[in-house]
Amino acid sequence: MRDRRHPLGSLPLFIYHHSCMSRLQRLLLAALLMVIAGLDSAGQSASKPLSGDASATARKFAALAESGHCSEALPSLRTSIRQISDKELKRKVGLDGVHCAMTLNQVGSALEFLQILTREFPHDPDVLYVAIHAYSDLSTLTSQELARRAPSSYQARELLAESFEAQGKWDEAEKEYRGILKQAPNLPGIHFRIGRLLLSKPNAGPSIENDAKQEFEKELQIDPANAGAEYVLGELARQNQQWDDAAKHFSRATKIDSQFGAAFLGLGVSFISEKRYSDAIPALETAVKLEPRNPDAHYNLATAYTRGGRKQEGEKEFAIHGELVGNQADSGTQTPTPQQQ
Repeated sequence: MRDRRHPLGSLPLFIYHHSCMSRLQRLLLAALLMVIAGLDSAGQSASKPLSGDASATARKFAALAESGHCSEALPSLRTSIRQISDKELKRKVGLDGVHCAMTLNQVGSALEFLQILTREFPHDPDVLYVAIHAYSDLSTLTSQELARRAPSSYQARELLAESFEAQGKWDEAEKEYRGILKQAPNLPGIHFRIGRLLLSKPNAGPSIENDAKQEFEKELQIDPANAGAEYVLGELARQNQQWDDAAKHFSRATKIDSQFGAAFLGLGVSFISEKRYSDAIPALETAVKLEPRNPDAHYNLATAYTRGGRKQEGEKEFAIHGELVGNQADSGTQTPTPQQQ
C-alpha cells in the first residue's frame, strides 16, 4: 500500500546513491581513483630490491611505527610492502603504514597503502575497518579544505546541503540547493536533488507531487541523460495510474542506463497494467536478470507469463518468488510489496 506521507513510498537505493551522486562526489571519486592508479603505477616502477633480509627490515620498521616513530618508519614501510611476500607480514606493514600516513597527514602514502591492502586482503575485517576510518577521515579533511579555500562556492554549498539532507533538515537543505541555482542555474543534478528532497519531506502539502515533478522536468531540460529523474517521473505517473506516461518515462530511463533494474521493473508493471503482456515480458526478464534476488521482479514476471499464456514459466517464477519471500522472512529482511495487478 502506498505511504501517503511519502508520495513514492520507499525509493530504490539506486535513486539515493547511484543516480543521485553529486557532481562534487563524482569528481572526488574520479580524482581518488586516478590518484590510486597513479600511485600503484609509480610505486611498481620505482620499486628496487631491498638489501639484506627484506622480511627482517619490514619487521624492524613495523616495530618502529608501532612505537610511535612514524616519521622514521614510513619511508621504509612504503618500500617494504612492495617487496615482501609473507602475506601476514605484508598485512601488518600495510596497517601500520596507513596509521602512520594518516598520523602525519600524508594523503598520498595513505592511499598507496590502502590500495595494496584492499586489493590483497579484500575481505579482511581489520583491513576493511581501517579503510572505512581512513576514507572517512580523508573525506573530512578534504571537505574542510574546500570550506577554507572556497567557502562561498557552489561546491561548498552543495556539500553543506548534502549534510543537511542526510540529517533530515529538509528546509535547510532546500535553501542551500536554491542558493546554488542562483549561482549556477544550469548546474546538473540540483533540480533533481530538490525534487527528491520534496518527496522525502514528512507531512508535505497536497501540492508536493506537482512541485517535485516540475523539478524533475527542469532537471531533464538541463541534463536529458538523468535516468533517475526519468525514473521518478515514471513512478509518479504509475502511482497516479497514468500508465502510458509512466511507460514512456521508464523506457527512457532504461535507454539511458541499461543496468537500471528498477526502471525495467517499473516499465514491465506499467505494461501489465495496460494488459500489454507481450511487451511486459522482455522488460521484466531484464529486471529479473539485473535483480535476481528481488521478489517483486519475479512476481511480476510470473504474472506477465501467466496472463500471456506461458503458464509453465509463470509457475516457475511464482515458485522463485515464494522462495525469496520465505528466505527474507526467515532472515528478518523486509519483503517488497508485489505490484499486484
